[in-house]
Amino acid sequence: MAITIDYKKCCWKNGKCTSCTCGGKCEGCVEACPAGALKREKIVKIDQSKCISCGACVAACAHGAISLRNV
Repeated sequence: MAITIDYKKCCWKNGKCTSCTCGGKCEGCVEACPAGALKREKIVKIDQSKCISCGACVAACAHGAISLRNV
């Protein structure tokens, strides 16, 4: 299993959250990942080699932008 991100749905664009009123301190998929496989840059990046396919990021994404798929 591998995670994928639908960047059209993802709220993290150009290095900031476009939907939160949290002052730029988003608490979502990146913080939920116990393996540190997600990182916020201009977009959320995935390190598939660190991903343990636990689905924590999928559950944490309020926008339905992240999914697990068979590879």
